[in-house]
This record gives sequence, C-alpha cells and structure tokens, in this order.
Amino acid sequence: MGLVTELITPPVARPFALLRREGADHIEVYSGDVTTVDRLADIPLPPGSSGPQTLALVPYRQVMERGFACVDDGAPLECLLIASRAEVRLSAALAALPSDPVAATGGGFDIPDEVYAGIVDTVLRDEIGHGEGANFVIHRTYTARVADPLRAALSAFRRLLVGEKGAYWTFLVHTGERTMVGATPERHVSVDDGLVMMNPISGTFRHPDGPADRDELLRFLADPKEVDELYMVLDEELKMMATVAEHGGQVVGPYLKEMAHLTHTEYLLAGRGSLDVRDVLRETMFAPTVTGSPIENAFRVIARHERRGRRYYAAVLALLGHDEAGRQTLDAPILIRTAEFTPDGVVRVPVGATLVRHSTAAGEVAETHAKAAGVLAALGMRPAAPRSPAAGAGLAQDPEVRAALAARNAHLARFWLEERPPAPLSTGPGVLIVDGEDTFTGMLAHQLRALGLSVTLRPWSSGEPADEFDLVIVGPGPGDPTLHDDPKMAAMRRVITDRLDSGKPLLAVCLGHQLLCGLLGLTLHRRDAPYQGLQREIDLFGTRRRVGFYSTFTALALASFAETPYGRVEIARDPLDGAVHGLRGPAFAGLQFHPESVLSEDGLPVLQDLLIHLRSSLTSELA
Repeated sequence: MGLVTELITPPVARPFALLRREGADHIEVYSGDVTTVDRLADIPLPPGSSGPQTLALVPYRQVMERGFACVDDGAPLECLLIASRAEVRLSAALAALPSDPVAATGGGFDIPDEVYAGIVDTVLRDEIGHGEGANFVIHRTYTARVADPLRAALSAFRRLLVGEKGAYWTFLVHTGERTMVGATPERHVSVDDGLVMMNPISGTFRHPDGPADRDELLRFLADPKEVDELYMVLDEELKMMATVAEHGGQVVGPYLKEMAHLTHTEYLLAGRGSLDVRDVLRETMFAPTVTGSPIENAFRVIARHERRGRRYYAAVLALLGHDEAGRQTLDAPILIRTAEFTPDGVVRVPVGATLVRHSTAAGEVAETHAKAAGVLAALGMRPAAPRSPAAGAGLAQDPEVRAALAARNAHLARFWLEERPPAPLSTGPGVLIVDGEDTFTGMLAHQLRALGLSVTLRPWSSGEPADEFDLVIVGPGPGDPTLHDDPKMAAMRRVITDRLDSGKPLLAVCLGHQLLCGLLGLTLHRRDAPYQGLQREIDLFGTRRRVGFYSTFTALALASFAETPYGRVEIARDPLDGAVHGLRGPAFAGLQFHPESVLSEDGLPVLQDLLIHLRSSLTSELA
C-alpha cells in the first residue's frame, strides 16, 4: 500500500504503471524513466535479469513502419524503462487509490450519431459493396474535460478495478505527457517460452443495464451477423499467425468473454515461433478486430473515411522482458476501452464498431455507445452497471451456452483446429504464391507445406520471373478485377498470361481466379450482395464441398464447359445464377472461394484434388 501511495501522491516524481491481469489478486507496480523511440525495433530490451523490462505505449501511426496508410497525428512511441517493480495486494491498492467521483464536464462524441451512421452506410456501400474487404472498423471518440487529470485517472482506475470484470488487463500508465486508463478485454499477442498466442474477440452482446439474460444471450449466439463477425477476424488473425509462427496457428475455442456491460465471443490461437518479440509486434500491427480485413487495405479504408489520426486507439500496450532462461517474453493487449488523459485536462475515449455485410447503421451506432459505457461509467459520466453476487455467474458454463459455442466449430476446417506435425519438404523449386495484398496467402503456404511442398511468397509488385517454379498460385486480394488501368490488376494479369502461354501449372484463387476468368473470356460481375465471410455448400466438379467465400465480384458462365484460347475448360457453377465457383483446364485451375480459410471445411481436400489434377506438370512429389 505504501508503494502505491508514494507513486500517486503529488508531486509525482517519476512515470509509473499499475496493472492488474485477468483473475489476479494483486496489482503489478512498475516505475522508471520514459524514453521515446522511432521504431518498434528501437524498443529497449537489453539481455539481463528475468522479468519485465520495458512497457511500450505503441501508437496507431506506427503502422507506417509497414508502409500501410495512416493519418499521421505524431503520437509518440513511449517506453517506460522499468527500474523498479513490485506486487501489491488488490485490497491494499484499492485502499490507497482515491475513491472520490470524477468531475468530468462537457462530454460528447466528436462525430454525432447521425453523421457516424452516414459513414457506416458509405463504407457498407462503397467499400464492402465494391470488393475492398470483408469488414472494417470505423471509430469515433467521446471527449470531455477534467480539472485534475492524474487524480481523475486514478479514481477511474479504481472504479474499473471494482466495477468491470473479464478484462484481460486493467491498467493505468502515467508517462508524464499522458495518462492512459483502461480495462481492455483483448490480448493482441503474447510470447512466452516460444509460444505465440493471439486472442481474436468479436461479436458484441449489449446488456448496459445489468447482467446478461440467458435467453437473450442464446439468441445472440445464434445471430448470423455475430457468428460471421467472429469467423472473419479469426481468419484474419490466422493470417498473422502464419507470419509469426513457423507452422501457423492452432485454433482453440470459442469461449465467452463476459464483462460488466458487454459479452463477447472469442477464440485463442497458439503456435510456436522464434522471431524477436519486437518483430512479432511489427508483423501483427494491428488486430483486425479493431481495423478490418484484408489488413493492408483496411488501413487505406480507415484513412479514407476517418480522415484523422487514431492516436493510441486500436494499437497496443506491450510489456517486454525475459524469462528465467533468458528467452524474450511479450504481453501486448489492445488499447480499447481506454481513456487518454492529457496534462491540460482533456480526456478522450475512442470506440469503434465492426462493419460487415449484415451491419445496419443504427446497430453500429448503438454498439459504439455500449463499448464506451464501461469507461464512461468509471468517469462518472454514465451510470454503473448494477452488480450482484450472481451477476453473469455461470453463463459461460451453462450447458446450452457451451453447446451453442461448440456448434460454431462443427463446419470449420479441421486443419486449423488440430495440431499438425510438420511434413518433410520436397526438393526442387516448388511453389510460388503471388500475393495480391491479402495475407490469406500465408495460410495457403502453411497448407501447402503441410502437404510436403516448398513454398515461396512474393508480393504482386515484385516483377521477378516465375519460370523456375513447378507451380504458380496467383492469390487473393482486394479490388475490382474489371479495372484495366490499375497497376496491381495489370501486373497480376501479366503473371497469369505468362503462365498460360508457357503451359506450366497455374492455380488462381479469389481475385486471381477472377482475373483468370476474364482472360479466358468469361464475364465478370459485381454481386448485388457481397459474399464476404460467407460459408456455402457447393457442387465442385461433381462433389459437394463446404467452403468459405470472401468476394464481391464473380465470373458468370452459361454452361459447365467452355472453349477458350487455352483449351477446353470445365466449370463448376451455381445452377441458379451461373456464378463460377471454380474451373480447371489442361494445366490450370481457379477457385473463387478460399481453400485456406477456416470457413472452408473441405478446403484441404479441394486443394489436394487440384494439385493431383495438375500433377503431370509438377516436379515435386505430393504427399
């Protein structure tokens, strides 16, 4: 108790952080000096004693390190260099923290409800409706003023400790330039003993006036919008795991995440990796649950429609250190459900809603209010949720709730739900995957490696020759395949044309498939309703397959066979509207859906069948 009192009593001598992890009966207390660095690679992490060494406050603008679009607001990357650390019992910390009400004034959202609703409609129509992605998160910020920022932050922190539940981290970080207080539900990424873990959370059941009602919760769990929303972010974080874990991620869950005002659904991803933890942070900027998918284009869409910086919203706090064996450790929660206090008394509470094809403007406006409620209650600007000893108790263990959660996995790809021993790689040049700005290609690479193939990934812009590869896969990505003056579409068409002309094996997926269809003379069409994050059972060359679509455009065909400049093509098409699900020719094939998606229950068998179809020209031995 004395340590906490010493740190929080004016004048505060040095920066500090107070942290309670989920389920802990104590507060972790860190203090030290703060330094500002330019890049994630510059975050100090010298070898030495075990335990946490640096707490980094990473701003959203850091995505510019990856070349992603961003409105640069200049928010700094601040690092608390931990000079002292201790643990204080939760009861003692609560006794030391101020309990007086927070006197916040002048509160309101920077974007009115009706304006935010208009932005939602625009993104649904112009971005998701035109093939720019499956889901996007657009934020707004609640702002107010307080007279004594640090004391207000300390009081809000105490209220969150008492009034919130289910938070991954409840924290206060004071750097001298700013104070951050929050109760974030979501781990973004952690590394411990070489195990990389991510924790996609999505789907929001609102119960602002008290504990969740069981029957209403069961209806929420059956809501297709909420189910699809979680599947989409699961796929997107599996893409990230494909980059930072050698064999990709294994999916565990789903689980229920119960909080005071909201209940979410979540999965846990785990995989072995050996990257420096600062590289893990860089390769996972930032969670699709707070940005969108595909991730690179999501940043463009956010910049286009938000037109202002996010400061620290949707980025991460990152606690870096070493374990007793000297291995690097990382624990990085997402900066959501967080208030930022500035020395002049401005307090900002940013929140966002995930927009998917099922979204409605009214529903997403309501979601932003619900997500702000917990922090605003801690600031005294909303009534606290009623609590009782049984508040929300037992819902996660309720048999019907557990059955509803388990049912979500019934038709997902077993490839991602089970442990996968690595297969021996074949010799030879193997497979080249051309990435069209959608890191689904990383998941596809893991599937191919599991089949024993060696795989090389290249961006569409590389321009390097592909002649030496046994098989070229032209992969997915956002955008309009009918555009002829778009540099990406032109470059990917050249790769496909060169491969068709050579007669060497080619597989095209999603955007690549659409471009292939166009070159074969098939008509391309924008769907009236996007197929973003949609699972369907289809007839694929005479076999029923359950697969996942992420597309707005499709090719159309009137028959099951077509004569093309590159030979006779067999077409798997929807009998109702003629949409082309897949095609195969003498040395090429195309798929409109994603065999690598967790939504493609039959994705791996489909991939194996097509590789067998192309085997006469492959030099690698297939598993």
